[in-house]
Amino acid sequence: MRGPKLNEGAVAVGERHGTKATAKYVRSSAYKARVVLDLIRGLDVQRADQVLQFTERGIAHDIRKVLASAVANASNPDNTGAYIADADELFVLACFADEGPTLRRFRPRARGRATRIRKRTCHITIVVARMSDDRLEVVRARIDGNTAGASANRRARVERSRKRAEAAKAGVDAVEADEAIEDLDDETAEDVVGTDDTDVQGFAAVEEADDTATDEVETDEATASDADADESGDRNEFEAAEYAGAVLPDADGNGPDTHPIKGNADSMLYHTPESRYYKVTKAEVWFDTEENAEAAGFAKPGTATPNDKDED
Repeated sequence: MRGPKLNEGAVAVGERHGTKATAKYVRSSAYKARVVLDLIRGLDVQRADQVLQFTERGIAHDIRKVLASAVANASNPDNTGAYIADADELFVLACFADEGPTLRRFRPRARGRATRIRKRTCHITIVVARMSDDRLEVVRARIDGNTAGASANRRARVERSRKRAEAAKAGVDAVEADEAIEDLDDETAEDVVGTDDTDVQGFAAVEEADDTATDEVETDEATASDADADESGDRNEFEAAEYAGAVLPDADGNGPDTHPIKGNADSMLYHTPESRYYKVTKAEVWFDTEENAEAAGFAKPGTATPNDKDED
């Protein structure tokens, strides 16, 4: 009697674990297929599909089709006895590749000899099953967290774009108001030439109105400048670090212009703008001067650290 196939997750004869799909006689060696199958074993089906999509191996395309077939078998309610759950609740329980028949071909060589060519095939099997409740909660929490983070970033980008649009609109309105005042001044000056005292008094009244309009435009420009200054001030606020003369990076990993020196807490090294690895270094703290960086225990690449100097 045939025993249980252990690589399917079964430990007893007749025991069923998950739902499987098999592709037979795939024109590739089992060795090449196993390299890719090792990448997706134990992953949920969404992450496994992403891994196969960006794996630069020809057999990954066939394995991805087998995975899609297994998920379809498990999530189809009409498939009697094989329905498990929704596709989002499945993971790769087991995946393996067995050797298939080998096609033998020959290539003629020198002096009447021939070289054997082996064209190997394999059978690819993927078994999917429903995740446990604890693991399912972890996966859903990770998906919700990524979605919430993307939504928050989008809202921040929209808010910044709205502020820039409002500032630009305020500048355009101010320019249009200045042009209208200049046109009014030219027309008023032409009317004043050759008029009596009454016309002069009217011209004075018009000038007062122009001065009032100019004051209002200047007030609007000052308000827009204050708004830009407040926005710039919000962008330049950085949280102070535990070291003297140091600040923590913002959400994008950037630092203020007043603190150009990057500090790496893992290697305890600091990098100046002219350093070789300045651009590729991810700053965990930003210093304003090299003296403050060395006082905090950081060392410049290629020099001895403060601890090494003490030991010497």
